[in-house]
Parts: sequence; structure tokens; C-alpha cells
Amino acid sequence: MIKNVKAITASSYLSMFFLGVASALIGAAARNIGLSPYQIGLIIAVQNVGFAISVSLSGALSDTCEKPKILLMGSLLLAGSFLTFYLSQVFWVNLIIMLLIGAGIGTYEGVTDAMLLDLHTQRASLHINVNHFFVQIGSIIIALYLIFLEMNWRLSIVQAGIAVLVLAVFFTFIKLATRDRKSESYRERFNVLIREKTVAVLFAAIIIAVGVEVGTTGILTTFLAELRGFSTLASKLGLIVFLAGIATGRLLIGFFTHKEQQIPRYILALFGLSTLLFAGLYLLDLGGLAYGVMYLTGMSISALLPLMLTLAGLRYPEMSGTVMGAVKVAIPVGGILLPFLMSITAQNASLQISLLVFPASFLVGFFLLLGTGQLQPSRAAAQTPTSTATDGG
Repeated sequence: MIKNVKAITASSYLSMFFLGVASALIGAAARNIGLSPYQIGLIIAVQNVGFAISVSLSGALSDTCEKPKILLMGSLLLAGSFLTFYLSQVFWVNLIIMLLIGAGIGTYEGVTDAMLLDLHTQRASLHINVNHFFVQIGSIIIALYLIFLEMNWRLSIVQAGIAVLVLAVFFTFIKLATRDRKSESYRERFNVLIREKTVAVLFAAIIIAVGVEVGTTGILTTFLAELRGFSTLASKLGLIVFLAGIATGRLLIGFFTHKEQQIPRYILALFGLSTLLFAGLYLLDLGGLAYGVMYLTGMSISALLPLMLTLAGLRYPEMSGTVMGAVKVAIPVGGILLPFLMSITAQNASLQISLLVFPASFLVGFFLLLGTGQLQPSRAAAQTPTSTATDGG
């Protein structure tokens, strides 16, 4: 049996890498498959439905069941879906497969962060930031693999499916000690959650952070080309710079966050900084300075999701999987809601005005966090300078 903490941690990172691959699959391969805009929108929506259901259920199960076994089931589901995706040209068949892909990656999202929280109590924030860094790496790699290297997209997905099968075999042999937790039923845990204002605030804040990240990733090249006069190549370079800022930010900020009482301050500060940077990016004609601002904008938004997930798990250690799974439902909600709001505004006003949705959302989030006071350090965190649990690596 595998008990090595570093090996188990690496398996979590690899799982999130394939989450990134699956998330970017349609965007990278849509032209090769021949999907229409309507089909792209529908298939992404179905993937998000599978993700939302899976992330909440797997997160709740991770509090009472062995996490490696849940990850094993998710890996088998994802591998099978990769291997059969667009093997048939019947669209509704592939809709079902994409629903299963969403369910597979939802398992990774719902369980790996909670597993890292168990393994690395003292450095949970760092490891969860790195975990989500690998999502970004997976998205970038699949885009490069399919677009710039012009590889056969079916072959690449088959290769990914085989790699996930190997990962499933690894999860079969993992032996992970579980914490002693209270034995409340899921309904009892859910009833506790719906009374917690902190959970509601985190849910709303994650919707904003994810929605702005997804919306900016989708619209940035169009904004640079149509409103700032960038060439096609220069606008794509701008997107890469933004994504690089997200990737590096998730690493750097994780290294500076060691204690629970630091996390709320970082979240509030990053919401305020993101408000200013997104307003500057979309309102000011920055010329050559735009690349630097795009990089800083990516960094400012980068750690928000991992930090909020870490805080959720630390605030409710007896049911960390349930809490993290619940707030992660905000990820697909944000990925749909804010881009849709931007789209409606663009249709009824203009692209320039629609882009103000993003800094305005961060401003609302900043005052929500500041005004409710729900993200102040917990009493236990304020009294304990560091966790007494031993970090496994």
C-alpha cells in the first residue's frame, strides 16, 4: 500500500492537471471537431451541470468515506469518458459523455483539496494554491498541444484517458489515514451549513472571482483587438500574459500564507486590488504598459479561489469536505452567471460598458466582505499561532 505523503500529494496535483485538460478541451478542440457556437455553449453547460452535482456529493462523501476510493471512481469515470469522447458523431451521445467528464473532474475538485488539508494542516494554503496552479498548467498544455503543435485531437484525448487510468491504479493502492470526525448525517451537516453566514459570503465571493476569471479569459483577446487596436498575435500574447500571472500568483501567494488568521486579510486585499486593476485595464488605454497590467491583474485574481477554499476547510474542520464541496458549487455558477451578464450588457449597450461588469463585481464583493465581517479570523485561529498537527511534507 502507498502511504508516502509526497507521492499522494503529487497524485492530487496530477488529478488537477487533468481537470485543467478537461476544462479546456472544448475550447481547444471545438474547431477540429466542427462544433457550432450553439453546440459549444450547450456542451459546456452540460459539463458544468455534471461538475456541480459531483463536486457537492464527492465533497460530502469525503468526510465519511476514504478519499482515495472516491478519487479512484472519479478517475475511472473520467478515463472512460476521455476514451469514448466523440468516438461517435451523434451529438446527444457526446452530451452524455461530457456530463460524465464534468462528473469526473468534479470528483477531483471535491476531494483533492480536502485530502491536502488532511495531509498538510500547517501549510494547507500553499498546497491548495499549488493544487489549483496545476489546473492552469493543464489548460495551457492542452491548448498548446492541440493548437500550436497541431496534434490529432482524438489521439491526444486517448493519451489523456490512458494516463488517467494509470492514475486510477495509483489511487487503488493509496492508504490514507482519516481524521476522527463527528458522525452527523449529511442532512445534519447541510442544516448546519445553511445557517452559516460565512458559507454564504464565501459562496458569493467565489461566484465573483471565478466569473471574472472565466469572463476575462474568454473576452480579453476580443477586447484588445477591437478596443485597443492590438493585432491578432499581440492580443493572444496578452491572454498568455494574463494566464501566466494567474499561474505564478497561485504559487507566490501560497508561500506567503501560513496561518488561518492571515487568509481573510489576503482575500479582502486581493478583492480591493482586483477592483483597481480590472478598472484600469478596461477603462484606460495603457499602450505598451497593458502587458504589465494584465500580468498583475492575473496575479491579483489568482489566489482568491484557493484561499477561499482553504478558509472554508479550516473554519469547519469536522466537515471540511462537505463545506468545500458546497462552496465549490459556486465555481460553475460563477462561470455561467457573470459571463452571461456581460454578454447581455454588451448586446444592449456596448462591449466597453459590458466590461465594467468585472470591476463592479469585485467592488461589490469587497464591500460584502468588509461589511459583513464574516471573514474575520476565527477565535481558535486567533488564539493558536500555528496548527499543532504535523505536516507530512
